[in-house]
Amino acid sequence: MSLKSISTILMFCLMTMGIYASDGHPENENKKKPRNIIFILTDDHRFDYMGFTGKVPWLETPNMDKLAAEGAYLPNAFVTTSLCSPSRASILTGQFSHAHTIVDNQAPDPGNLTYFPQYLEKAGYQTGFFGKWHMGDHGDEPQPGFTHWESFPGQGVYYNPTLNINGKRTTYKDSTYITDLLTEHAVDWLDKRDRKKPFFLYLSHKAVHAGFQPAKRHKGKYKGKKIKLPATYDQTKTGKYRDLKWPQWVADQRISWHGVDYMYHDNRDIHEMVVDYCETLLGVDESVGTVMDYLKIEGLDESTLVIYMGDNGFSWGEHGLIDKRHFYEESVKVPLLVRCPELFEGGKSPKQMVQNIDIGPTILAEAGVRQPENMPGASFIPILTGDSSATSRKEVFYEYYWEYDFPMTPTVFGMRTDKYKYMKFQGIWDRNELYDLENDPDEMYNLIADPDKQEIAKSMSSAIYDWLEKTNGMNIPLKRTVKYRYGDFKHSNEH
Repeated sequence: MSLKSISTILMFCLMTMGIYASDGHPENENKKKPRNIIFILTDDHRFDYMGFTGKVPWLETPNMDKLAAEGAYLPNAFVTTSLCSPSRASILTGQFSHAHTIVDNQAPDPGNLTYFPQYLEKAGYQTGFFGKWHMGDHGDEPQPGFTHWESFPGQGVYYNPTLNINGKRTTYKDSTYITDLLTEHAVDWLDKRDRKKPFFLYLSHKAVHAGFQPAKRHKGKYKGKKIKLPATYDQTKTGKYRDLKWPQWVADQRISWHGVDYMYHDNRDIHEMVVDYCETLLGVDESVGTVMDYLKIEGLDESTLVIYMGDNGFSWGEHGLIDKRHFYEESVKVPLLVRCPELFEGGKSPKQMVQNIDIGPTILAEAGVRQPENMPGASFIPILTGDSSATSRKEVFYEYYWEYDFPMTPTVFGMRTDKYKYMKFQGIWDRNELYDLENDPDEMYNLIADPDKQEIAKSMSSAIYDWLEKTNGMNIPLKRTVKYRYGDFKHSNEH
């Protein structure tokens, strides 16, 4: 065998092992034909609020149900930070919050980040972004990595939005509904694409963020419906949380902006608010159906990789809380649906844990683009194809940094395995939390003080520090934000 042949084989092996990267800028690997890819992101959609899960018996999401049946539902999908901007930045960069430093909804983009669509664009993809960007308190200006851009500043509005389309703003009236508008424009872009090039569509919905506003055709569909309140709903009200050894800050939140007794500083009934949430979700489900119908008409439904995901979860009464930020399951878990019949058979529901930092690596792998070294995640496609050699996560790590506008939730670092979850709080005089998820899926019994669990707590705490040290996260990224006079209170719509 010639020296050149040996060199070629060695280079291939190094690339396969993921250690051949000379400059950190991945280029097309030319291993396979680039695949068309669609990524649909929703806001505040918790992992089990879909018809097929049975969590809410009266909720109907036929298109999401079909996507799961024909593809896969990953029930153990997690975000690294349960908050809009940090999670979206983690998706786009493939990095933890302490690495990209967009640690809350106001922290600015540091200006040195590379988003995975930039690699796709460099590899010849036509890339389109439609919807909510909201990363680092940014406005609606076009961002790098997208050949076509349509967005709005901040959270946007549900009705009569203004879109920045490739630098030109257009306002829509006559009760134009944002979910429908974004879907219509996304499909129109697909239809007008250059059919000689692969495409990547990033459809980023405002829904189902509070305050929930369904499309007019869906308003009232679930009027009067109620959910079964969670097992941990009343503990902070009755005082039982003390026996369960919950932290005091959890109990104190019950009457806060994020508590069930004063939700968003309103006295609304929780069931009515859940109805609004579910009715708003119906527009998103129809959006999924519209996109899938287009792919079928075009003959692309077998070969296109479609990924549906939420940017963070949402609590509906668990531990007396609503909204997100905390590390309880309903806050950190997100829906993750994946479909590509050409890659794997449908009906799968693998239990392996995946995170939002795996989205970039997954998409790059299917585009034939080498994963950069600064992305610690991995493609989850091998899990779906049944690759026995594929490695899976043994744990997920979590971080959330205290926010000036929402001081009721402390800084938290966490770790979760299939068996246990550990939460370590920073800057607050309170107890940490440890839960046995196998025997206590509702996270009701805090075992942090149990004598026989001390080694587990110590080991998980040490593992969190190891993770932070390995990923340069031992310094909390403090960002300059606007401060208000003592005694002033500012309501923010960026919750």
